Amino acid sequence: MPSRSPRRPGPHPSASSSSRRRGAAEPPPGLFPAREDLLRLLSVLTIAAAVAAACSRLNRRPEPFCDSLQAPDDYADDACQPCPQNGRCVDGQLECVQGFKRYGTSCIEDGLLSQTATKISELLQLKICDQHARALCGHHAKILFHKHEVSDTVDELLSKNPAGLTPDGIELVKARVLESAQGFFETTFTSNKAEAFKCPELVAERHMPLTCQVRQWISTNIIFVTTICILLAALLWILWIIYRRQALSNRAEQIYEQVCEILEDNAINVKIGNSNCEPWVVASWLRDHVLVPRERKNTFLWNKVEELILEDSRIDQYPKVIKGESKVVYEWQASGSLSGRKMKKVQGAREPTGDGAIKLAEEIVGEVREQGSCSVVGRRDRTKA
Repeated sequence: MPSRSPRRPGPHPSASSSSRRRGAAEPPPGLFPAREDLLRLLSVLTIAAAVAAACSRLNRRPEPFCDSLQAPDDYADDACQPCPQNGRCVDGQLECVQGFKRYGTSCIEDGLLSQTATKISELLQLKICDQHARALCGHHAKILFHKHEVSDTVDELLSKNPAGLTPDGIELVKARVLESAQGFFETTFTSNKAEAFKCPELVAERHMPLTCQVRQWISTNIIFVTTICILLAALLWILWIIYRRQALSNRAEQIYEQVCEILEDNAINVKIGNSNCEPWVVASWLRDHVLVPRERKNTFLWNKVEELILEDSRIDQYPKVIKGESKVVYEWQASGSLSGRKMKKVQGAREPTGDGAIKLAEEIVGEVREQGSCSVVGRRDRTKA
């Protein structure tokens, strides 16, 4: 029998079919770009889009403004934007009125109108409140102001303080001032039902002159003011009496010292043997000697001097009949109470020995005579000197 060669195992039919399908599903290499290429492409597209948007915005012309005289209903028909407030639009261009400046598509106030309106409002308040204050002080003045009178007053103030405003600016300022006046002043009605303005009572009182405020305060508190005036007058009177008594007491002490000096001099004259001198001095003569004419009318002054004399143990007071009339006399007592200098002179004058003693006695007598005799007239001249 012929021999058969062995068969080699061939590929399985199912395996070959699956390999053919796998080869058909995989794309060929190089069909899609790499990841790095995709990132570069996205970057380029982003930059291009940004450049296109910027160019479109720069090349776009803004919409013109609608004319100020154009009715709002006509805005839909035209490709324009409404004219902003406080602006004037002509031929699509925006121009802000005086007192405002352009900021984008709107007009913003620059401060001039507010400053002018504030100033005019203050002047208006001052003028109307001053009139009310004069009326409160009893003067003939106007209190109620009608609306047209307030408007005329504002026009007058604006004409005096124009601040370089255009007619449009003046109208805006006037409108603001009138609006402020309505909020500040009190609103009332006259007898004919007309609206009027007046300054508030408390504000008007602050505008009153100082003299008027003082006068009204006094009239309101008359009882209190009268009481205070009486107390002050009584206090001043008491202080004056105290001052006057103190001044008289000081003057009485000065007169008392003069009286002591006169009585002491009189005692020296008696001790040195002057026969023209009496050891006593009449009180009334002494009073007229030491007091000036205007002081003699003040009984308190001499009474104070007499009290000081009575308290002094060196002076003796007793009555004495002189020329048939009883008088009160003063006499200096106790030689030991004389001053040291005068006592030495008296003792030296009494020493009878030696020519020096005689000369000393003559010196003492001469000094006493130079000072004044025992007469009241002589003492008065020396005291005045």
